Amino acid sequence: MRAKAADMQGKDCVKVAVRVRPFNKRERDAGSRCIISMASSSITIEDPRNTQNRRSFCVDCAYWSHSGFTRDRSGHFLPEEPGGRYADQGSVFQDLGEGILENALQGYNATLLAYGQTGSGKSYSMVGYGPNKGLVPTLCDRLFQAIKGNQETRQCQVFFSMLEIYNEQVVDLLSRGSRAPGGLRVREEQQRGFYVEGLRTVPCDSAAQVEQLMDQGTRTRTTAATHMNANSSRSHMLIILQLKQIFSKESITKQSNINLVDLAGSERQRASGSEADRLKEGTAINLSLTTLGNVISALADVAVGRKVVHIPYRDSVLTKLLQSALGGNSRTVMIATLSPADICYEESLSTLRYAERAKRIQNRAVVNESPTERLVKELKAENARLLQRLSRLGQEGRRADDETKELRRLLTHNELQIRAIQTLWEQHLQEALKDWEQQYASITQERRMMQMHPYILNINEDTQLSGVVKLFIQEGEWDIGLSDSSPRSISIKGLGIQERHAVFRNEQRRVSLTPLAGSKVIVNGNSISQTTELQHLDRLILGSNCTYLFIGYPSERGGDDWSRYDYDYFQSELAAAEGIHLGESSAGSSQTDPSLLAVFYDYIKLMPMVAEANQMSQELNKGVEFKLEIKNLALSDSKGHDLEKDIVVRVTSLGSKQVWMWSKAKFVNRKFLMEEVYQQHQSEHSGDKGGEGLSMATMSRDNDPFWDPLEPLLLGSAHLWLQSLAFRIALEEQLEVLGSEGTEEAILQAQLVPCTATGLPLGEDDILIDPSELLGRRLDFQLVLEQCCGLRWIKVARNRGVQIGFRLFDCQPLYTPAVWHNVNPLLEHRVHFSSLHTSQHLLDYLQSSALVLELWGLQEGCTDLRSSLEGARMTSEGIFIIDEAGPTDTGPVDCVELSCSVRALQQDLEELKSVNASLRKENHTLREQLNTARNGVESVRGRSVRPSCDAEFARALKVFYHSMTSVRGQLQRLRRHRPSEESDLLGLRLFVDEQGRLLRDFSEQLEQSVSSLKQDVAAIVRRKRERSGIWS
Repeated sequence: MRAKAADMQGKDCVKVAVRVRPFNKRERDAGSRCIISMASSSITIEDPRNTQNRRSFCVDCAYWSHSGFTRDRSGHFLPEEPGGRYADQGSVFQDLGEGILENALQGYNATLLAYGQTGSGKSYSMVGYGPNKGLVPTLCDRLFQAIKGNQETRQCQVFFSMLEIYNEQVVDLLSRGSRAPGGLRVREEQQRGFYVEGLRTVPCDSAAQVEQLMDQGTRTRTTAATHMNANSSRSHMLIILQLKQIFSKESITKQSNINLVDLAGSERQRASGSEADRLKEGTAINLSLTTLGNVISALADVAVGRKVVHIPYRDSVLTKLLQSALGGNSRTVMIATLSPADICYEESLSTLRYAERAKRIQNRAVVNESPTERLVKELKAENARLLQRLSRLGQEGRRADDETKELRRLLTHNELQIRAIQTLWEQHLQEALKDWEQQYASITQERRMMQMHPYILNINEDTQLSGVVKLFIQEGEWDIGLSDSSPRSISIKGLGIQERHAVFRNEQRRVSLTPLAGSKVIVNGNSISQTTELQHLDRLILGSNCTYLFIGYPSERGGDDWSRYDYDYFQSELAAAEGIHLGESSAGSSQTDPSLLAVFYDYIKLMPMVAEANQMSQELNKGVEFKLEIKNLALSDSKGHDLEKDIVVRVTSLGSKQVWMWSKAKFVNRKFLMEEVYQQHQSEHSGDKGGEGLSMATMSRDNDPFWDPLEPLLLGSAHLWLQSLAFRIALEEQLEVLGSEGTEEAILQAQLVPCTATGLPLGEDDILIDPSELLGRRLDFQLVLEQCCGLRWIKVARNRGVQIGFRLFDCQPLYTPAVWHNVNPLLEHRVHFSSLHTSQHLLDYLQSSALVLELWGLQEGCTDLRSSLEGARMTSEGIFIIDEAGPTDTGPVDCVELSCSVRALQQDLEELKSVNASLRKENHTLREQLNTARNGVESVRGRSVRPSCDAEFARALKVFYHSMTSVRGQLQRLRRHRPSEESDLLGLRLFVDEQGRLLRDFSEQLEQSVSSLKQDVAAIVRRKRERSGIWS
């Protein structure tokens, strides 16, 4: 299962490892299935939609950490059985970390890249959690152990740096000063390559000091993420360890850079539908990861012998800094982390493909010896040769002696430089130790405060950044907000935070929170405006998305584990307050509907982003409001099956009432663009003109991420069932047009009218008892859309319009003409359809499907929807031909009309022949009856019994069908009737009473319809028997 660490030392190709984590809570709740399997170093992934479709990938190391483990008393995760397949943290370090450490000690540059979607276990593998230390802390421990064990042969110096790349800006996570506008700059030198100018490097002499610096960097990263409104899952973190080894006896200095890189989440944005954003999609937020993929692909092509003109290292900050790690002077390891769940199939497959390409890359690693030390060795050798010449030569020797003096001066200068460097190292180390002592004292003070006072604890989407910031609430009143001018103020930064946002009061060991005017404060998912007393483990959201967990006095804490209150928990509470609950299913059962679960998690993932977008819109005076909606929540297809649900964002201009609907992918892209505009605005507001990008004053509407051209919007749909056409029964209905979330958008009056080829309605005598009688015969009918009433879309704004769209069987989509400015518009739209030879396929369609009538909303400035007549087969009278079995290519219109006319004549001829044969047969029967009957009149009366019975059956069937239409409507009302989320006991009682009344009405209507049909059939049978008895 695991390759040996020694294998990588003799190779310069990138070593790739893959690790599969256990299911998380989301995946367990969804009942996810494991689609990853491993055999040795081969990984196979199975397509959950087609289990026969499997892909296998070969890597250097494969780690199964999904199952087969147990947790001991100390908290370590270990294999259930000795020698089991479970790969713990120690196993991963043994294969990957030891090789990196050994290479660094030999003088090679070494790089470790962690790649995978957000939540796939990158941070756990890199940093670890609790006693399960990851690669980075274990590597630091072992590095300083190795240094201590080799003190006699070498002197080692270790420098630590930590930075973050977000939105193409470099942030120094160890900087003691204020953050530079625009971030630090990346420079290039011939000797050093690319480097970050001004990046702080801290000397370290112990693993504990490195760990403390990592904690400091994590704290800075958390604060910066809140201040910059940044999403940590979209940022890259780099830890750089510089190891300098001075070998005094050999006069050699080896210098190695160990780059430990936690890459941003690699998840792909799934676009709903086929829309593409008109604005750029490869924004700066994604540029580094996109460019890294391009670099890896180009290097993989080079490795297999393909000609590559350009490798785009310079296209992003990340690839500049990783140039030596990819195709350069470094020995590199990539660990790709996977979720084994079927709901993550696309992301896991993408990660495996990425890793497969990276495995082909070949580097050119060399031992890094100091040029200064190499020069000293060369000068000493030259001195020895010159001294030999001096002993043999006279005049020449004096000249050589002069040269030797110059060389000796150079040697002395170099030795002084070495001593100066050594002295400088010791000074830096002493300064770093002083900083460490100060920070250790502050950490000790923080721990003491935690045992004395209540505090609020930050909760971040990245679990590694949660619990880092602790804000203590001591006795008395404390203002919390942007301002830090008062000694009794708690300063926080973030979107939507006011100068004075709220007031904490800690009196008599009770803590309360009072929001100030204009500030947004949410406690346990509910917005508050009055003073609220806080309880231990209450959840607070300040501003748009600053999330904190309240920790009460030590006496209230007990043994509570606050880790379950993660970021998703906060967002789930908010969703519940909006009426979106995990576990709701359409059937009302307690079991979670898996189809809704992914939508629910998308919803809570986008909630904070929508809150931030609304806050940015407010601060930038854009007048635009964003709201999450669940697409197709209450809609179904033509068969009555639920449509696939997805998240969309409704965008509303508060001034003009204009509305847009953005897909999830489009909104996420626009959100990143909004951040760029917002940061530019902040730079201009603070007086910094050095930022790049468009000024708010000069930004055109086309470049504005808050604006889009107007397009028709799908408001809702109604179902007109086609079953009556199979019996040639006319149907007239008033249909409820339901919106995506089940709201009533309008009432639509529609008819289905069976007719003749010329458009004349058929009578009751043409009703069929057996639909199969239509097979092979011509069927004509008209769809009539009369009026639309109570249009909610136009009630909101009178300058709007609507259209109705529909698609019948194999016909192209058709649309009614647009109607404007009317809440109850007359449509009076009539379409004639004809099937010249009714097939079984069409008959099945009519008996099992509905015509979905879509209501489209129009706004001033948007283009009407046009019926697509390309490929549609029509007669000269404008009749649409459906169920046409013939060549798909369309000829000229006159040829189509001629072909239709010929077919119609052939159909009429066949019908006439059939009628003629029937008449002859009937004539023969009549002659026989006349010969045997008692009189001719009775015989004639007897012959009329059957047709009269058929007509009576047809009339009874028509009445029953119309009554069942109202029964179906009552059933739909019952399905949609649900109690309000905020109903109290009285409200629930009223709901039960109303539900009982609806059930009684439904039962009475159904019983009345069936009883009426039984009575009609019984009467018809009785009359037939009476007539048969009279004339028998």
